[in-house]
Amino acid sequence: MNNSIRHVLGISGGKDSAALAVYMKRNYPQLDIEYYFCDTGKELEDTYTLIKNLESFLGKKVTYLEAAKDSNKDPFDHYFNLFGGYLPSPTARWCTKKLKIEPFEKFVGDTPVISYVGIRGDENREGYISTKPNIQSIFPFRQNIWSVDIIAKVLANTNIPFLSKQYQQRVSEERLPRFISVIEEPITVEFTKEQKLKALLNLDTVTFNHITFEFLKSTSYPLANVHNFPLLDNEDIYKMEDVVELLRETVGMPNYYTKLPFKTESENGMYARSRSGCYFCFFQQRIEWIWLYEQHPDLFNSAVKYENEKAGFTWNQHESLTDLIQPNRMEQIKSEYLKRTKNEKPKSNKLLDILPKLDDEGCTACFV
Repeated sequence: MNNSIRHVLGISGGKDSAALAVYMKRNYPQLDIEYYFCDTGKELEDTYTLIKNLESFLGKKVTYLEAAKDSNKDPFDHYFNLFGGYLPSPTARWCTKKLKIEPFEKFVGDTPVISYVGIRGDENREGYISTKPNIQSIFPFRQNIWSVDIIAKVLANTNIPFLSKQYQQRVSEERLPRFISVIEEPITVEFTKEQKLKALLNLDTVTFNHITFEFLKSTSYPLANVHNFPLLDNEDIYKMEDVVELLRETVGMPNYYTKLPFKTESENGMYARSRSGCYFCFFQQRIEWIWLYEQHPDLFNSAVKYENEKAGFTWNQHESLTDLIQPNRMEQIKSEYLKRTKNEKPKSNKLLDILPKLDDEGCTACFV
């Protein structure tokens, strides 16, 4: 392995990135992976506990990256003041850029870097892809370990002759016609890039990986600088249950995933936080804000102080946190949450079955 290539893995404080760190340590100990955490200064204590557990398991320190390191304020507060009290939102994610992406890209510099991302095999989304040409993302938990930009180039119609030649060299005569029929069919509206990729991976994932690696040798991607890459032979697909099991037997699940009981006037329910990241993350659902209010009132009150209703700066659109915790409104939110999840009753008391059934990856760049 070329020593000029750095291997990095970001720890978000959530289950997937933690599980990926454990997985890589167990399965690819030959890779000298650097682990990092972008610290906003607004994390739950459970996040720091998980990182300590990971450091013990990995036998390595996790590097803490802080934006505005010379400031006398927490990274978030520094930029919150710099932006004049303008709160981040799904349409104005300055926190993502300033607290996550910029510290990460400063950390890696201009050296060729392989960044390992913990998007699971049962998720239908793409992770953060850096615009810096020296950073290449790899997704070990998926059947397709490659990023969308690479797949687009490998499967381009203009690349059909290259693919055909490579498969003829690597596949037996008996199997070859099945591969050629897929390869030589051009991508169209009727036969999409995603369909072609799935067909080739299902025929032979390892062969596709080796051919993609061969293609990369003619590019400027970081992997063009190495002679071999152990993940080419990876056929693992890790889903939610695999991640949970891996963490349970090693470093443990973050406590904020544990569902706790709550009451309404007519029935009882269970709630939990569904994501890592800042305790006031604007991607939280309203039931999670209530969880924060009831389980961590000090942090909730801190979040309230950032709001400026007169200026229209609130964490939730059309509703302030002060309005959200009015008794009638909390009752409504809890009742709506119970109604929404009635058809998702746990099948058992296993941790997997009582985990929140919410989308826990609102902002992909927070999980690079």
